[in-house]
Amino acid sequence: MAAESPAMRWVQVAEHPRLLKLKEMFNSKFGSIPKFYVRAPGRVNIIGEHIDYCGYSVLPMAIEQDVLIAVEPVKTYTLQLANTNPLYPDFSTSANNIQIDKTKALWHNYFLCGLKGIQEHFGLSNLTGMNCLVDGNIPPSSGLSSSSALVCCAGLVTLTVLGRNLSKAKLIEFSPLRATDVKLPSGAVFVIANSCVEMNKAATSHFNIRVMECRLAAKLLAKYKNLQWDNVLRLEEVQAKLGISLEEMLLVTEDALHPEPYNPEEICRCLGISLEELRTQILSPNTQGVLIFKLYQRAKHVYSEAARVLQFKKICEEAPENMVQLLGELMNQSHMSCQDMYECSCPELDQLVDICRSAGVCWRSAPDPVCLGITGRGCTTVKTAACSFLWKLCPRGAPARCQPALCFQENVSFPIAPQLLCSNLRQQEEHQKGCIVVWKSDSST
Repeated sequence: MAAESPAMRWVQVAEHPRLLKLKEMFNSKFGSIPKFYVRAPGRVNIIGEHIDYCGYSVLPMAIEQDVLIAVEPVKTYTLQLANTNPLYPDFSTSANNIQIDKTKALWHNYFLCGLKGIQEHFGLSNLTGMNCLVDGNIPPSSGLSSSSALVCCAGLVTLTVLGRNLSKAKLIEFSPLRATDVKLPSGAVFVIANSCVEMNKAATSHFNIRVMECRLAAKLLAKYKNLQWDNVLRLEEVQAKLGISLEEMLLVTEDALHPEPYNPEEICRCLGISLEELRTQILSPNTQGVLIFKLYQRAKHVYSEAARVLQFKKICEEAPENMVQLLGELMNQSHMSCQDMYECSCPELDQLVDICRSAGVCWRSAPDPVCLGITGRGCTTVKTAACSFLWKLCPRGAPARCQPALCFQENVSFPIAPQLLCSNLRQQEEHQKGCIVVWKSDSST
């Protein structure tokens, strides 16, 4: 693929209140004016939860909430990072000696990962210094990829400062990495709602345990089918080596794995290894003390969710008359699998799902954000349909208060993006975290 410059356009800062405020804060912080600004949006999966690191395709869309960075290259070799959020302290380091402390979940490490990734990709040793002020409005720890947006933004900052290019890579596949446009049903509406329950992956081991459970499931399945299991790391590898469908992999999972949790000793017996080999050669440091692993449940979720992604894409391509209903059924199945098989839901989210289902919608949820497709149900416009849904939702207690006005803004995924902000479920309005964003599907994602 031919190399392309990062997408750039000239803007009048004075015409954008947020950029103007960022410029003023930058001047106050560094005593100078930023030379350029970089933006990276948050994202949410329409469908395809917790299967990307298992090698399977996902179907994400960008959202309006984003990370912005104001940047000034400097002649020194010092990298200075600041954040408009006072919860995140300033950071300064040598641009030519980037060290990332993996033991601490510090906000600036995400920026350093993006910078270091570009540095290593191009094999560079001497980087110029820069002053950067970061501003973000993506709710943190909410499954909307705030950290990924910061990493991407940092990478774009580094590319721009160095005058370098990267080839750009929509259905996103990982083996090999490629993206495909998926045209969503015209007139359908997707809602992204933040349940306001934060999952701090850096402070808990839940995410790491599930990743390891998927890895162990892949090894046991490979062993069961007499494959060379030692180097198998992902569930997709087992399917690829067997050359069978996802539906057939679900049958293999039923035969090879049992629903009861596995303990380390049983895993060792299945693989023919010692506990010491399991601990030192397979388990990660933060999973070595885990006593039970739910291999059957994780494999069932991954293979069924991967199949739902492909079914979702096929329905969008064939566009049957009842496609919104069919997509909604897939979303319902996805939430049930996330809730029961992958156990990545929570009571607050389940309650939010139930409330929205009772309002007569099709639903699919992720660990914190939730997506649903709303049919018009006789409403003549998307605005009317969205308002009708929200008025049904409000009396049921989620959210506590709605602002009736819809504002229309341009978005990277959808040309028309009606947005309606609401107070969050817990009425923590001072944090302005809770929101429901209503997207009209007028084009491909």
